[in-house]
Amino acid sequence: MLTKSSLYNVLLSRWQVIKDGDGEIVYLFGPNQMPIKIDDQTHVFQWFTWLKAENLPENIEEFLDALPEQDLSRLQYSSLLTYGDFSGAEEAKIRLHSICHTGDIFGSQRCDCGSQFREALKRIVAFGAGGLFYLADHEGRGIGLFSKALTYALQEEGLDTAEANKALGLAIDQRSYHEAVLVLKWLRNKPIILLSNNPDKVQFLSDGGVFVSGVEPLMGEVSEYNHFYLATKADVFLRDIKLPEKIVNKKGWAL
Repeated sequence: MLTKSSLYNVLLSRWQVIKDGDGEIVYLFGPNQMPIKIDDQTHVFQWFTWLKAENLPENIEEFLDALPEQDLSRLQYSSLLTYGDFSGAEEAKIRLHSICHTGDIFGSQRCDCGSQFREALKRIVAFGAGGLFYLADHEGRGIGLFSKALTYALQEEGLDTAEANKALGLAIDQRSYHEAVLVLKWLRNKPIILLSNNPDKVQFLSDGGVFVSGVEPLMGEVSEYNHFYLATKADVFLRDIKLPEKIVNKKGWAL
C-alpha cells in the first residue's frame, strides 16, 4: 500500500505541465509502458496522454485533491505512442493520426484510417524511433462522431465527404494540430520525418517550429468501399494519393 507521499512521488515523476504562448495549460502524463502486438510480434511503446482543462491546479497534489470532483470522462483525450529513443534519436518518424471511431475500432472499409494506423506503427518500429499522435478531437476531420454519422447518410446518397459536410453547414476540415505541436516540441527538438499524404500537416508543423526533414507517403488499403473516398481526398483535399485503376463503382462504398 502506497503512502500518500509515495503516491504523489510515483505520479509526479510522469507529470508535466506545459504552457503555450497564450498561457493555456496542457497537463501531460506519461510515459506508461504499452506493449502492442503488430503482426506476430509484441513491441513496447511508451504511452503519453494529455488533458487541456481550465480551472484545475498546476500542482499535482492540489490536482489530485480536486480530481474526485471532476468528471473528466466527459472530455476528450489525445495520446502519443512513442517508440525507441524518441527524444534523442537524430531523426524520428512521426504520424499525426486523426481519431476514426469507425475505421480504427470497427475496422470499417469506408475509409483507409485503420490500415494507415497499423502501417504507421509498423514503419515506426522498423525505423527504430518515432511516435504516433492519436488526436481525439479530429473525428470526421473535426466535426465529431455524431455529425460524421449524419454525413455518412448523405454519402450513401452519392455526396462525397466534402459535399456532405457542406450540405450540413459544416467546414470540410476543421482540425487543429496546435496541441500536438506543443507536445511534440516539449518532448523532442530534433528533425522528424512525417508519415502523411497531407501537405497541410507539413505546413502546420513547420509553422509551429517543427523541423520536418522529410515526408513519407502513407497509403492505406484500397478497396471498392473506399475508392470514392480516397479519390475525393486526392481531388478535393489535394492529398498526395496515387490510386490504382478504378476498382468498381464511382459512388463509393455502396455496391
